[in-house]
Amino acid sequence: MKKILGALRRAVTDFHMIEDGDKIAVGVSGGKDSLVLFESLYRYSKFSPEKFSLIAINVNMGFKETSEEQLKALRAYFREREIPFFEEKTDIAEIIFNVRKESNPCSLCSKLRRGALCSIAHREGANKVALGHHADDVLETFLLSLSYEGRLSTLSPKSYLSRTETTIIRPLLYADEKDIRGVARRFELPVVFNPCPADKHTKREYMKQLVEKLRDDIPDIRKNMINAISHPERYNLWEK
Repeated sequence: MKKILGALRRAVTDFHMIEDGDKIAVGVSGGKDSLVLFESLYRYSKFSPEKFSLIAINVNMGFKETSEEQLKALRAYFREREIPFFEEKTDIAEIIFNVRKESNPCSLCSKLRRGALCSIAHREGANKVALGHHADDVLETFLLSLSYEGRLSTLSPKSYLSRTETTIIRPLLYADEKDIRGVARRFELPVVFNPCPADKHTKREYMKQLVEKLRDDIPDIRKNMINAISHPERYNLWEK
């Protein structure tokens, strides 16, 4: 947890993610990333120089296979910490897989879930929404944009959505997925199994495997890519 908190604190400081009086809604899918994000923000709030409050929001996509027992454990986790926990049931899964029959569902799914999350956060008076993307997500998004869109782009540390007057923050952008996995296991966080049929069968998963293969020949490739993304003076691109 010490490494995760160090990475979170550095990101919060570098990108001015949190200010006094913030009410932050943490998007909790039930996966390890979002739970470690909440746990680290919860712990950070105890010693942070900025005073802020937390709520947690779960956007239920409507998969019938989702375990009710695991959801009960998730509710108990937030109840023990006296954190308001909001569950919003949606038909996102029905829309994506049965109505639209999307062959590459991840992009639309992300937009629909984020839209629902920000609307609920706005309704509950939260001015910021925290998402659990980590360093591996940054690299995979960068490679996806480069390979499939022909542009250099990745996840933003902080962005403002005028429609819901909400600021999206990603405090775990400097954290490695392996460290997140270790924290979720060590603290026995109540992870909810993801029944999405597209899980592990996406372009993002291909990029994840590609980076792992590249690491065999270039051990520092992840660190070098993050440095290239985060340090503007290292850019050397054409201008027309």
